[in-house]
Formats: sequence, C-alpha cells, structure tokens
Amino acid sequence: MKRYLILLLFTFQGLMAQVQFEAKVTKTTLGVNERLRIDFIMNVDGDNFEQPAFEGFRVVAGPSQQVSQSWINGRSSFQKAYSYILQPVQKGTVTIRQASIEFNGQVYKTAPIRIVVTNAVAQERDPNDRPQGAGSETLDLVAEISKTNPYLNEPITVVYKLYFNNIGVTGFKELAKPKYNDFWNQNIDIRQLTTEEGTHNGQRCYFVILKKTILYPQKSGRLTIEPLSLDIGVQLPTNRRDMFGQMILSEDNKIVSAGAKTINVKPLPETGKPEGFSGAVGKFNFTVTPSKTTLKNGESLDLFVSATGSGNMKLFTLPKPVVPNALEMYDPVHDEKVTTSLSGMSGRISDKYTIIPQYKGKYAIKPMQFSYFDLSTGSYKTITSKEIMVDVLDGPLQAEANTSANASKNVIAKTEQFKYIRTKTTLVSIAKNDFYGSNLYYGLLLLPFIILPIIILAKKKKEAIDSDVTGNRIRMNNKLAKKYLSEAKKQLTNKEPFYIALEKAMHNFLKAKLHIETSEMSKDNIRELLLSRNANPETVQSFIDLTENCEFARYAPASSASIQQDYDKAVLIISELEKQII
Repeated sequence: MKRYLILLLFTFQGLMAQVQFEAKVTKTTLGVNERLRIDFIMNVDGDNFEQPAFEGFRVVAGPSQQVSQSWINGRSSFQKAYSYILQPVQKGTVTIRQASIEFNGQVYKTAPIRIVVTNAVAQERDPNDRPQGAGSETLDLVAEISKTNPYLNEPITVVYKLYFNNIGVTGFKELAKPKYNDFWNQNIDIRQLTTEEGTHNGQRCYFVILKKTILYPQKSGRLTIEPLSLDIGVQLPTNRRDMFGQMILSEDNKIVSAGAKTINVKPLPETGKPEGFSGAVGKFNFTVTPSKTTLKNGESLDLFVSATGSGNMKLFTLPKPVVPNALEMYDPVHDEKVTTSLSGMSGRISDKYTIIPQYKGKYAIKPMQFSYFDLSTGSYKTITSKEIMVDVLDGPLQAEANTSANASKNVIAKTEQFKYIRTKTTLVSIAKNDFYGSNLYYGLLLLPFIILPIIILAKKKKEAIDSDVTGNRIRMNNKLAKKYLSEAKKQLTNKEPFYIALEKAMHNFLKAKLHIETSEMSKDNIRELLLSRNANPETVQSFIDLTENCEFARYAPASSASIQQDYDKAVLIISELEKQII
C-alpha cells in the first residue's frame, strides 16, 4: 500500500510540473532613468492572462504577445509570452506582483520580483536612437552651484537649469527630488517659467530655470547633494512632412538627471574663536535696548536683545542677559523678521525679556557680548553692548525683606504636618474563585463534543463539492464571466481594457453554458451548439458579431457612446441566452 501511495505522489508531481509559468526581467537593479523588459512566459496555451498592476512603474510599451511551437525528434514544445517595457517613476525597492493564467480549470501565478531603483545613471546616447533626419538635439539638466568649498553656515545657491535645442518640451514630472542631507535649505519661489537664450557646452541653445534653492551647510567635510531627475515629454523633428509642407514631430519621453554634486565644507577656524560664540556667520549689528530705566513699585520693563544684518539668521541663538537677584526676569519671547533670497537670509531677530524689580534701589544689567564670523574678512568679530542702569524709585528695601524672610524660615505650614502619613488605603480580598467547577471549566470541557460533529459535516460537504469536477468548472466559469463583465463596466472610459474584459466575459459565459474549452470556440461550433440548445438564431448571430467586434474595436477608434452601446448589447445578449438555453 505504501508503494502505491509513493507512486501516486510522484505521478501527481509530474502532472503539476508539466505547466510552467514564470516572469523574467532583463535587470533587477536599474537607475530611475533606465528601462527594463519583463516577459511572462508559459509552456501551455493558458487563458485569462491577468497582468500585475505594475505599481511604481510606467508602461512604456506592451503588452506584445509571442507564440512559438516546434517539433524536435518527435516531441513538441510550446511557448507563449507577454512582454512589457517598464520605466520606474521613483527610487526605492519596488515589487512587481504576481501575474496569473488559467489552464484546465487551475489558476497558475508567477512569483513576485523585487526591483531596486537607484539614482539616475550616466547613459551613453545611441546616435541611432532618434528620428531619421533629425538635427543635433540637446536636452540636459544642469545643477549650477554658486560655491563648492564654503565655510560652515556660509550660504550657497543651487540653480537647476534645463538646456534644450531642436527639441520641443511639452511638460515634465519629477522622478527623484534632490536631498540636502546636513544642509539647512529653502526653495526660492519661481512664479513663472520663462525660456531664455544661453550657451551650453559651447553651443547656443535655450534654457529654463526650474528650481532655485538656498543652502546653509550644517556640517564640515564632504557633503553630497543627491540629484534631481525629471521625466520630460518632448517633441522630436522627423524627415517627414504633412500635406502643408510642415515638418511632422514625434512624441516621446526622455529621462534627464542633474547628477550628484559634492560640496567640500570648511570648518570655522579655531584660532581667535570667542568664548561665547554661538555659530553666527555673516555680517551683523547687535543692540540691547530697555523700554525704560526708571521704575515705580509694581512696574516692569522690557529688554530687547536683537541682531540685524545678513547671514544664517535662523541658525544661531542670541546671548542671554545677566541681571541682579533683585530683578525677576521671565523667559523671552522670540521674534523673527527674516527674508530669504538667492543671496541668503537677511533681516532681524530679537528676544524680548520682561523684567520686574522686587526692591527699591539702583541695579546694573551687565554689558552683553555677541560674536560672529565675518565672511568678508575671514575673522571673528565681537560687539559689546553698554551697561544698563535700572533705578527703582520706591518699594521695600532688600535688607528689610531679607530680615523678614529669616524670621519666618523655621515656621512649618499646617498643610505640611501630615505630609508623610497615608490617609487612604486600598484593600484587596484574599478569597479567590477556583477554576475547577466554574462555568468556564464546564464550557471548555463540552466544547470538543460540539465542534467535532460540525467538522465532520463540513468535511463531507467539501468532499462532495470537490468530487463534482464538471460542476466546479461550470461554477468557476460563471464566476469569471460575472467578474469580467463587472470589470468591463469599470473600464467604460478605457477602450482597450474594456474590450479585453468584455471578450473574456463572453468566452467564460460560453464555457459555463456549453461546457467547452477555448480550443473549441470556433464560430461554426458556437453557432451549432447554441442552436442545438434552442437559442434564438438572431440572438446567436448577435453574440458572434459582438465577439468578433471586441478584437477589432481594441485597435480601432471608438467613442464613449459606442463603448456604452457595446456594453449594453453584451448584457442584453447574455441575459437573452440565459433564458433561451436549455
């Protein structure tokens, strides 16, 4: 008995191994500006091919179908393939999901494929890869950097320009945005794209400024600016002309990249660096201004600490004033009035401190120092403010206030007398219910006797369904017909997917009603089988005409009205055949 089981297992595996369906790609790692080809290959004539959604890719071409069959030494071989050309739309790891086919009532699927999409790579242009008769075309994306060896926190600009010549640009889409790791950055708004004339690689051409960015390096050493990559719609000239003698242009898409850029950032010199230096780089003026210097008891003053000029205004902190203990100082309110342009940040930043005196007397606010690195001289500069005297005219004297504070030092507040004594407690019962003899215990005990009959009945029902091979095939084809008819309704605005789904719906309807396979679906055989089932001849002819029209309509121009009419006609014909077929 064991030997027969092993023989049966090997026979089953051999039958399964006869059907092969796999996906093959030309490369698994590519740049965002490259393309790949994927082939879905099968060694049987499978039906109802379902392509994956190709998330993260744009389908440049396809599907194209190839079928080959050969006889070698008396043995036949068959191969059928669906091919696509794909263009990635973003960087990262992208998964091409499973495709599926049906063969002899079974569904076969390919394995998912992981594709790694990197930054744009340099590509040598094929001189033959352009329309015949075209002139010298230029299409290049350049990142112009104002300075490649700045100091830490020195502003630099990056301007992205698209140069083109003998090419019409119809639009563009960002595939990969530049990343400015270890830079403070801000984009400068471009209100309107304008075309200008310029020179690129020694040739006169046109250019458009697409993006402007101001950068402040936050780290010294070699820093990399990752590239900007664009998918550009272009119009290329050909050697053909229309009836009016004008040159015919061909539409295409080109991928361009600005390439990665390296910036060598110099650290600020350690020689002469002031002790209180907070990272300010540029050209500044520093002021400390009180709202008033003479106060009465209960009044307050505002102390404004501000820096004005141009530099990394948002990237450093202002010094904090030091005041006597008799003056109570609150946390500052920070204010920024800074504008950012291609030349860098400029404007004013300030901290406003509110100060309230506690005692009568005269108090000095010490001078404050603000240091910055001057890019024009390559040295540090320090600005020192003047000392500020605050005169409080009335109120308690500081010596009397200290005496009163010492007299009450040992008095214990009533509310603190019972601080360490707990006045509330939480009691937990020590008696616990046992699991043995509980309702849960008896419920778990009886559970297997309830579940076993249900499992046995379900198993018998499944065996009965599995043994009905013909019924299963009919149910599957019915299900597929409804599925593809529903898919056709969703694709009413997309001509080719609509007619593909409609054709599959009608084929699966025939499989379910006439119990035939795809190889038996000739026009005469369908007519003969439908008429033998008492179908109306006019309805049969309408069904055949609509089936033939699906293949033709996929490649012919069609309006939304004609697509809707074909869908309504298919629903009506299938409904009529449902009623007529015995």
